[in-house]
Amino acid sequence: MRVRGHRSFGDVISGLGAIAALLALVVGVPVVLLTVFGSPVPDHVPAASELTEKVGPSALIGVLVFFVWLAWLQLALCVLVELYAGIRGVGVPARVPLAGGTQSLVHRLVVAALLIFTATTAVMPAFSGRELHQRPAQTQAQEIRPVPVAAVEKISEPAAQPVQKAETTKIYRVQPPEGRHHESLWEIADKCLGEGRRYKEIYNLNKGHVQPDGSKLSIASLIRPGWILEMPSDAKHSQVIPAGELENYFRTGHAGHHAKPAPEKPAPPEQEAPTPPKHAAPPQHEAPAPPKHEAPSTAAPVPVPQGSGSKAPSGELNGGKETGGVSVPGQRQESSFELTWPEGLAGASLLAAGLLVALGRRRRAQLWHRTFGQMVVRPRGEAAQAERALRMGADGAAVELLDLGLRQLSRSMGEGRALPTVYGVHLGKESLDLWIAPADRNPPEPWQAYDDGQVWRLRGDALPGLRAAELGEVLAPYPGLVSIGTNENGRILVDLEAAHGLIALQGPEQTRREVLAALALELATNRWSDHMRITLVGFGAELGEGLGDIAPDRVRTVSSLDEALPELEARSEEVRQALAASGVDSVLTGRSRGVFGEAWMPHYLIMADQPTEREADRLVALARTGTRMAAGYLVPGEVQGATWTWDVDEGGRLHAGVLGFQVDAQLIPEEHYRGVFELFRTADRLESVPMAEQPAGATEPPRQSSVDIRLLGPIEVEAPGPMDESRRALCTEVLLYLATHPGGVHPTVLSGAIWPRGVAAGVRDACIARVSDWLGRDVRGRPNLYYDDRGRIRLGSEVKVDWAVFRWLVWRSAAEPASETAYMSYALDLVRGPALADRPRGRYGWLASEDLEYEATARVVDVAHRLVVLRLEEGDARGAIGAARAGLRLAPEDEGLWRDLLRATHAGGDEAQVKVVVDELRGRMGRDPYFDQLQPETEALVEELMPEWQRVSAR
Repeated sequence: MRVRGHRSFGDVISGLGAIAALLALVVGVPVVLLTVFGSPVPDHVPAASELTEKVGPSALIGVLVFFVWLAWLQLALCVLVELYAGIRGVGVPARVPLAGGTQSLVHRLVVAALLIFTATTAVMPAFSGRELHQRPAQTQAQEIRPVPVAAVEKISEPAAQPVQKAETTKIYRVQPPEGRHHESLWEIADKCLGEGRRYKEIYNLNKGHVQPDGSKLSIASLIRPGWILEMPSDAKHSQVIPAGELENYFRTGHAGHHAKPAPEKPAPPEQEAPTPPKHAAPPQHEAPAPPKHEAPSTAAPVPVPQGSGSKAPSGELNGGKETGGVSVPGQRQESSFELTWPEGLAGASLLAAGLLVALGRRRRAQLWHRTFGQMVVRPRGEAAQAERALRMGADGAAVELLDLGLRQLSRSMGEGRALPTVYGVHLGKESLDLWIAPADRNPPEPWQAYDDGQVWRLRGDALPGLRAAELGEVLAPYPGLVSIGTNENGRILVDLEAAHGLIALQGPEQTRREVLAALALELATNRWSDHMRITLVGFGAELGEGLGDIAPDRVRTVSSLDEALPELEARSEEVRQALAASGVDSVLTGRSRGVFGEAWMPHYLIMADQPTEREADRLVALARTGTRMAAGYLVPGEVQGATWTWDVDEGGRLHAGVLGFQVDAQLIPEEHYRGVFELFRTADRLESVPMAEQPAGATEPPRQSSVDIRLLGPIEVEAPGPMDESRRALCTEVLLYLATHPGGVHPTVLSGAIWPRGVAAGVRDACIARVSDWLGRDVRGRPNLYYDDRGRIRLGSEVKVDWAVFRWLVWRSAAEPASETAYMSYALDLVRGPALADRPRGRYGWLASEDLEYEATARVVDVAHRLVVLRLEEGDARGAIGAARAGLRLAPEDEGLWRDLLRATHAGGDEAQVKVVVDELRGRMGRDPYFDQLQPETEALVEELMPEWQRVSAR
């Protein structure tokens, strides 16, 4: 982004003040020193006797003046370095030795002064006080220029007096969450008032007002979907209403009976807020008869109202009378769902993805020890909530793009070109951007250069090609990249190694610890690093031991810095010797060319408590090398001599110093990582637990179905009604939740599962109405989705779910031993892939609290294994192979089924096919992050069947 061409009065005043300060420091100080004390150069060579004379006041003053001259020389050098970097745009300025605080002050003065003369000069992120504002890529010449601090538009001051109420006023309805995003007062102010800092005006207008759900706005950071906010008169994207109707909106969420407010801006498509209810009589529906498999009750079920698809009644009640919804027996109309939600984990998309991979490996070990007919232990309580947050937040595709993209870059530049210094990374929805120094306009394909080569971009559509490029043997070039937070365009990462010194984090102690805990968790589990060492100092037993259990090969915990320093110093010396012995010019070159591979594995130090002055001096001496040393050092507090100093405030806003990034920091509070550690402890339990028993005389699935729901593979729904594509994903999740709870679901429980951060009752009811329209009616005219007499939402008898059919077939196979193989074959024919495959990112987090995935895996694996055994006893090798393949479609990581497949293939007598299966297993091990090594039983079987086979080495 280019700085605007005009300057405000504040810019001019700031610039003139900066020029005056620079002149006073650079010119005024030496003039005063020369005038008062004379030249610092002595006029004669000191005699030896002068060194032994008694020191008097004049000699002491001379020494002090000498040190003032030294300080001035350092300041003058800082000015020259900052001027050169600002005028030439070379990127991150060179560091002046021992000038951390001085250079930071000079940096601000120089930036303010330069903008007086160069209002359209592009300033690199290192000089910027704001984050990168990314625009959609259109051509390769597109510019990406961060806005410098002094060029940020002047912020409007909050109004001193409340907005006067006129005949009309403006309101804004807080929108329901979309995926993991939910609105805040800052975002609403930014969208409607043009400046987020005006959120206080909105807060002052609305604090204390009772909202439609009965709660009040008391804390500016806590607002809920469905709330009505009065807006200042200059607000945009808001609804104009008569001033007299404002209290009705606060009380009920809509106007009175006779008001006709102006239309409100439509909400996001998937979770659009329902339109205000019409006051005509609601449509009447005949109460359906209960399905055959349910016991009829005295109260007839009440169907969900049939809306028009996109326009659904809100379901709000007014004085006990319907105003456009449906009265549900026994249902309490609630507008929100209270839930303790670990949002820190849900918001840390890369950290969550790394933790889930590590968790998947633990669960694979659990499967090794699972007893036939039982399932592994699943998490509950706090641990289940932690996994739910991780599932909703994890962005596996972004991790793959970052990991494979950087390895491909390293391999492409391994011969003849040096890898660039990457001091910042931006991960957006569609691309990966590297901020590099110095600029280079010629990146290797498929990377593209932007902003005169200062930014290298890799688009997300390059991921399939990267997956096929076999990059597993390429060393990770930038293992020190770690997330510091997010801005409005995506996630920001910085490279700890690029500091070439100590990084100090300032701010409130509790917030600092949450930032450092998030950094440690991500470093310990990320996929874009290979072997590394992380030393944690002063974090206490819980975080240290918990991280050590999750990543024992990476994490070491010590109680004091004195315990850590010997290893850090020895490691630094090893890297120096490797650089000298290998002949490469840098650690990056060594990683890119793959020489002395182990020498470039990094070691990072993260401290929880501020170091003492002695410890800080020793750390600064160790860390400030002036070159990349495969190391990074993060300490809290103010440290003299730190290369980078970051600041985080109580609100979680992190300012990354000279790098210029301002982000919402990635924070992991103690209670959140406590849930993560409990989750991993659960995954370490190797005992098995019984699965839910199929009830005797289970009801046969419907022979004729009007709706088919398939979840044993990619999610598929066949229903007769219409469905807007923009709402399909949300409605499908609601339907799948109902399908996996055949006993019915209370609307409040549904709200908590699908909208964990809360949702207005009207939004929920509108979504249920759309699902009802989608499912339509059965052959007798009854709705396929209805409320029963207890107020629970249920699916009708003609809705067929493949998982329910599978369980019934397995039950029948046990009840009729003579037809066991036939029923099992029919059951496995329903399996098309992993359960609920291809579900959208950020959805279906409720699966972490359900038995479905655990039970489905156990039942399918057991049925497949049993059928393999039966087919082999019958001499039907081909049938046994088909059974094993069917089980692997749902559980491709189950090595018991791989062994069944090997045995069945060997029984067929085709040795070439056995080799094909072994190669297939080897290929899966290379692609699947959960496959870190084969079980000993699998290796032994392969060696027995193919003696010439070489063991697959563990990654």
